[in-house]
Amino acid sequence: MSEDAEPDTLSVVLAPTRAGAFDADLGLDGDTPVLTHFYLPDAGRSVTAVFGLDLSTPAGRGRARFHAHPQGPKEPTKRDDFAAAVIVAVPPWDRTEVRAYDRSGTRLSLEEVTAEPPEESLGDAAL
Repeated sequence: MSEDAEPDTLSVVLAPTRAGAFDADLGLDGDTPVLTHFYLPDAGRSVTAVFGLDLSTPAGRGRARFHAHPQGPKEPTKRDDFAAAVIVAVPPWDRTEVRAYDRSGTRLSLEEVTAEPPEESLGDAAL
């Protein structure tokens, strides 16, 4: 999506699943958040523009945010929407150019996990 949006920036809400909710042992503490979902940036844009509310992200979700910076920098900026965790990517849009930060801009470790998130139904969603 970052490459397709270029030269524009991109901001995507990310939501976690607790590591303990996975069927497989991920080698992480059960309470560790694993980013498993994203919400399309265009979803609900008209409602947000009119009412100023983000209705495209379910309540209780979206504790992280991904930002694509086509012209840099590799760190969060004052223009970015902040969350508990902020992931920033820059060209050439590969894994080596992705970094994670906390709300205050301190760099965090980012570990890629290969696993299928638990299956969910509409009954599992917070409405």
